[in-house]
Amino acid sequence: MSTAPDPAAAPPAAVPPPDADADTNANANSHADTKTHANTDTDTDTDAARLAALGYESHFRRDMSLWANFSLGFTYLSPVVGVYALFAFSLATAGPPMLWSLVIAGVGQLLVALVFGEVVSQYPVSGGIYPWARRLWGRRWAWMSGWVYLVALLATIASVSYGAGPYAAAMLGFEPSVTATIGCALAILLIATLINLAGTRYLALAAIIGFSAELVGALVVGIWLLATERHHGLGVFFDGQGTGAGGSYAAAFLAASLIGIYQYYGFEACGDVAEEVRDPAHRIPKAMRMTIYIGGAAATFITLALVLSVADFSAVISGANADPVTTALTAAFGPTMVKVILGIVLISFVSCAMSLQAAASRLTYAYARDNMIVGSRVLAKFSPVRHVPPYALLLAAVLPALLVIGSKVSTDALTKIISFAALGIYLAFQMVVLAALRARLKGWRPAGPFTLGRWGLAVNIAALVYGVAAMINMSWPRTPDVPWYDNYIVPLSAAIVIATGLVYMATTHHYGRGTAPAGDAIPSDPIPSDPPSDPIPGDPIPSRSISSDPGRQESDSRQHGKAEGPGKTEGPGKAE
Repeated sequence: MSTAPDPAAAPPAAVPPPDADADTNANANSHADTKTHANTDTDTDTDAARLAALGYESHFRRDMSLWANFSLGFTYLSPVVGVYALFAFSLATAGPPMLWSLVIAGVGQLLVALVFGEVVSQYPVSGGIYPWARRLWGRRWAWMSGWVYLVALLATIASVSYGAGPYAAAMLGFEPSVTATIGCALAILLIATLINLAGTRYLALAAIIGFSAELVGALVVGIWLLATERHHGLGVFFDGQGTGAGGSYAAAFLAASLIGIYQYYGFEACGDVAEEVRDPAHRIPKAMRMTIYIGGAAATFITLALVLSVADFSAVISGANADPVTTALTAAFGPTMVKVILGIVLISFVSCAMSLQAAASRLTYAYARDNMIVGSRVLAKFSPVRHVPPYALLLAAVLPALLVIGSKVSTDALTKIISFAALGIYLAFQMVVLAALRARLKGWRPAGPFTLGRWGLAVNIAALVYGVAAMINMSWPRTPDVPWYDNYIVPLSAAIVIATGLVYMATTHHYGRGTAPAGDAIPSDPIPSDPPSDPIPGDPIPSRSISSDPGRQESDSRQHGKAEGPGKTEGPGKAE
């Protein structure tokens, strides 16, 4: 039954038209979307302006978030690949205490990452090692730093791809052989290349997938091993189990510590793609540290779990159990689940090769953009659709593929080439660390958003000491029973790479081409030795260096002939 309204009652509240709320919400959402889009555009414009002040115009797309940038570094560092590759050797050489080498190396490489963070925060330019060394020291030093790093990266790509062969054979159930291993390596290179050629957005997505699979896999495997196959207490990590009995245990530990030394590089890849990250001056230093923290924690955890799951250390030390990783995994998971784990391991190999290839291609492109290498005109070409340098990427696929195919003729030759890889990367790192220390002593004050403040000099020196010690350890001859050239293969290979680079520099003079700024980190006029106040680490420091003042940098560059102006660097590099 209906009733008539009471005339004395208060008038009903005004009711908006049926679509008013929807229109209001739509307008609000539209305004929010517009604001977000505007903020993104503003950030991109700011990044482009900053890059132009450094003398470059980028054709990359800034599609990489902080987490994608970190994931790229993590998958390059790849705790699963590093630990599984050297676990048996390190455990047999020094016993369970070899775990501590991961902690020591992690602290040492964190110091290097902090130095790199200061540099990339001020110079967020694609290519990493090469452009950093160029701004800190000069053209010749930069060329050699980049050369050493590029050769090491190409060798590492071949090494990682080739190393996946035995895991693929175990997962797919075929007999491992040189031919099968070569086929698996070429397949991994092809997949990595296709992902990279698809563009930054797909590279970022693949890096996040690879990181997630590897981290979850490491945690699940580690927790399950500790829950079902733990045979020892934590005290074993202070017991060498008789290793080094014939001599000094310190020597045995140093040899086994290669598992830690080889583990902690990859964070620099975060800076190799600086022109593909929004707000790189803030985000990349953070991504580098995250790579060390999370990657190191994952590597240490899986190593701890594997050590405690080994039932008989003496069998590993004597060589009776040559593959303790597979033994432990099979005992804990059974043959079926082991294949699933091996599938995750293969994903780790693919993502690691992908990240290495991305780093190598950006370095090659940075060289070519500055006209510093043969074939610069081709290598600097850019895909206008995918916004990546396709020919630089193909170079980072074809050369490692040739090394892998060459193993059909001589596996020993491939081993000798790859033996340089880790030392070469460390050497390139330390060339940048030394350049930063030299620039600092000549008056450079890091002027990016991330700085170490008054701790910068001490951290820089400590990073250099650690790096030199690690390189000596890698180069130390430990196989006196083999021919002398095999005993000294690591330093000999480094000497050959450096000598080849010197010959190239002397005959081509490519290092002197191009007009991009060089050596401009060091201020051109004296500055006070002490800042007015001690800055807080992470805060920007006012600097009077050329590069910290875009207007002054442009003026100085023109005066000294270093650059034509923002975005007008000579040489190839324009999108086609």
